[in-house]
Amino acid sequence: MGFFSKLKEGLTKTRKSLTEKIEKVIIGYADIDDDLLDELEDALIQADVGVKTSLQLMDDVRAGIKKKQINSPEDLKPFLIKRITEMLNEGSDETNIAKSGPTVILVIGVNGVGKTTTIGKLGRYYKEQGKNVMFAAADTFRAAAIDQLEIWGQRVNVPVIKHEEGSDPAAVVFDAVKAAIARKVDILIIDTAGRLHNKANLMTELNKIQRVIKREIAEAPHETLLVLDATTGQNAISQAELFTKSAPISGLVLTKLDGTAKGGVVIGLKSELSMPVKWIGVGEGMDDLRPFIANDFAAALFNQKVEE
Repeated sequence: MGFFSKLKEGLTKTRKSLTEKIEKVIIGYADIDDDLLDELEDALIQADVGVKTSLQLMDDVRAGIKKKQINSPEDLKPFLIKRITEMLNEGSDETNIAKSGPTVILVIGVNGVGKTTTIGKLGRYYKEQGKNVMFAAADTFRAAAIDQLEIWGQRVNVPVIKHEEGSDPAAVVFDAVKAAIARKVDILIIDTAGRLHNKANLMTELNKIQRVIKREIAEAPHETLLVLDATTGQNAISQAELFTKSAPISGLVLTKLDGTAKGGVVIGLKSELSMPVKWIGVGEGMDDLRPFIANDFAAALFNQKVEE
């Protein structure tokens, strides 16, 4: 099964939540009236598209009606598909890669979102691309986190730079960056402690890590990725909002899209936060994390075909 097929399958619950709800609303009306528009707005909000984004889409619909782009209920679905696809395509979602030397990717997020698993799968992806990859175990608060990253390192054949549990995370990062430069590594992926936005000491530590990296590689980290669990829906948007106030996030990784009806959150994240979605996960398999491609996501969400 190609990744688009997995994506389409993974978005089944979201498709039922969003696309099928829209279809049911539209089928119930012969003409466009206020009741139809109210029901349509409710359908968007319930699909975890987000209140702000849903209201924006409804403003676009009303503007479309005035401009005669929408003349009947049947015109609503293609109009929304086009508008949502445009929203998903706004901004660049491509990963920044260093022109020379190691590309440094810092991965952050609260515990339980699939952060270390994401790192393992990112390592696998880049190894498959023929890249020389290294992991850094800078989540030193939990021995389990170091062990888990080591297991992933063995699984995908990637070396792991680590210190003892409780050691200074910035010291681990310093050693990892030095090693990456010396060994001519292409991609260095750094795990960090599962941090909460209200723990000032952890945010201070993150800033320290970034300073250590920049001393060795001025333009690094090239990516600071925030991992979010798509099953949390609107909480993912709130979490992203809070993290962006505390750290220079360059992009998002959305995990567990296959296990939720709340995949509409991707639209909200893109629209409300103007935040690039760099990677999406649609399964447990090693190859089920892939770069986010807006047109493919939109096609899978609305059950359209694309070439694989």
